[in-house]
Amino acid sequence: MRFKILIPGLFLTLIAFQSCVTKKQYNQLQSAYAKSIDTNKNLKLSWQVTQQELAVSKARVQSLEEQLAQAKSNASVLQDALNKCLAGSNQGNINVSKLVDQINAADKYIQQLVNVKNKSDSLNMVLTTNLTRSLSSDEVKNVDVKVLKGVVYISLSDNMLYKSGSYEISEQANASLTKIAKIINDYSTYDVLIEGNTDNVPISQVNIRNNWDLSALRASSVVQALQNKFNVDPKRLTAGGRGEFNPIADNNTPAGKIQNRRTQIIITPKLDQFMNLINKGVGGSN
Repeated sequence: MRFKILIPGLFLTLIAFQSCVTKKQYNQLQSAYAKSIDTNKNLKLSWQVTQQELAVSKARVQSLEEQLAQAKSNASVLQDALNKCLAGSNQGNINVSKLVDQINAADKYIQQLVNVKNKSDSLNMVLTTNLTRSLSSDEVKNVDVKVLKGVVYISLSDNMLYKSGSYEISEQANASLTKIAKIINDYSTYDVLIEGNTDNVPISQVNIRNNWDLSALRASSVVQALQNKFNVDPKRLTAGGRGEFNPIADNNTPAGKIQNRRTQIIITPKLDQFMNLINKGVGGSN
């Protein structure tokens, strides 16, 4: 390189004139020589960095060329697909038409489901409001009333109604049955099913063979109490037992067994009453 030739020449010049220059001049020349050495090192370093950057740039160019080739290949594939699609456009139009019909049918079905759900929600709201209007706000808190698919379920745990291990109604149950009777008598034309349920622990008492007997006897006790003490028309009442076979919780835990030992009072409107309630729910009338 040019700088490699310059530095040795300067060194020879210094030797030739060492004896005929002053010490000050000699020191200046030495300093200039040292600076030249540093400059040469810096230039070498700069050249190495430039070479590295050039290698990186070449690699980038190669990568871009490969990407461009891949893009051209993809474009060719897409063009072929487009040509095939255009060639079969008539068949494609038929398939698209079928797809549109299927989507429209699905949308119509979804809208039907939404309408049915809205009617069901309205009916449930009307039933809940009407069947609990005879109760005060405090009484409503103490009675569990649920409406599922137009049927009213009032659930009471066994320890609220019966003596322990018995189907006889306890004295404290009268307060709860008073509230239930208010709801039942408020709608005197509705049918009422009293349904007994037990846990899966076998019963061993005289004259009670199994949980079927116990659940049916408990339901019968509630029916007779509603008839004899609260003047509910017995023609509207049905007593039934489901034993241990209608659990709502896990019978493997004590808490689950407590939930399963329950009596449900199910109030069911007749068909014409259902239709009237649906009209009220949808129309918003009272």
